[in-house]
Amino acid sequence: MLYKPAVFAVEDSYQILVPVESPSLMWVQVGDVCYYDDSNGILRSSTDVHRMTVPMHVLDAAGSYTICERKIPQRKPYFSQPGPVVQITFSFRSVPRTGAIRAYLLSDTHDRVAEPIRAARAFGDVDFLIFNGDIADHSDEKAMVLRVFEIADQIAGGEIPMVFSRGNHDTRGVFAEKYVDYTPHADGRSYYTFRLGRIWGIVMDCGEDKDDDHEEYGGTICCHDFRQRETSFLEEVACGGSFCAPEIETRIVIVHNPFTHQLKPPFNIEQEIYSHWAQVLKTQIRPDVMLTGHLHDLRVSAPDSDFDDLGQPCTVVVGCENGAQYFAGSGLTFLPDGVEVAFTDSDGKRLDTHFIPKNPGSAD
Repeated sequence: MLYKPAVFAVEDSYQILVPVESPSLMWVQVGDVCYYDDSNGILRSSTDVHRMTVPMHVLDAAGSYTICERKIPQRKPYFSQPGPVVQITFSFRSVPRTGAIRAYLLSDTHDRVAEPIRAARAFGDVDFLIFNGDIADHSDEKAMVLRVFEIADQIAGGEIPMVFSRGNHDTRGVFAEKYVDYTPHADGRSYYTFRLGRIWGIVMDCGEDKDDDHEEYGGTICCHDFRQRETSFLEEVACGGSFCAPEIETRIVIVHNPFTHQLKPPFNIEQEIYSHWAQVLKTQIRPDVMLTGHLHDLRVSAPDSDFDDLGQPCTVVVGCENGAQYFAGSGLTFLPDGVEVAFTDSDGKRLDTHFIPKNPGSAD
């Protein structure tokens, strides 16, 4: 293993992703049951990142999991000879069912590693970790795509769940089309819902931040069509009502780009689609908070503020700031009556604290 496992929440399962430096076979054992990284019954070996999917309730109840790996120097059509099974067991702590829930939001670290780790540690222990896009500058090198695992190794250590959202810089470079192989997804989609204890969430993905025909992209993207498919997904979620379960206390939106805020051209795109997203979220899903990044700023914006151009469905947090050797992120405490946001930085300082009251409509 290059780094400790990363345990991501996707829908009602955990996807355990493990980067490796050489061909190997891998599975995870939880209790007496094995969950394999396979392709239709064939254990995968020609991959840089193994992925094992475990039902959320199974791992939550077990409180630990064991990574099982066998190196395979040469895969033959007959009589392959993989090495011995190496096992490493990790404790796992699910999000608590009672009391406060603490999380940390990292976005736009742009290839910094030490600084975001220090900022997160300044907030203290957390129950889960959120990566909200642009963790690297681009996806042109595998090492950059793996930055998420490098940071998660030091903060989560394979022992707490995480949530992942793609950013616009992640769409750039030769690994962009393979990005889904290195990150959590729902049947190939980078947008999905998830549950972590009393929290229900939806991960959205705006794709790029300029029109598809912008010269910067050289004709390599089709994000407008991607957003149209995502619109259908959002409408299905809104009709499905998964966010209405009685045990859900908080509803959150995680998206890299605060899409209800319109920047100057060429960044003022998709006003019709983004307005529709906001309307569906506001009238049907009724989230308590939207967690974003992208702007390299620390901001808490209430609906109808100067920051709200397209109709915010709830309070929006823009949760990161960075410099050459500096980073600030957002510590989150989820409480029955709202969400407390504490901005902390790589100098170990707590910069500011805000309380966001629970959206009255989210209790309907």
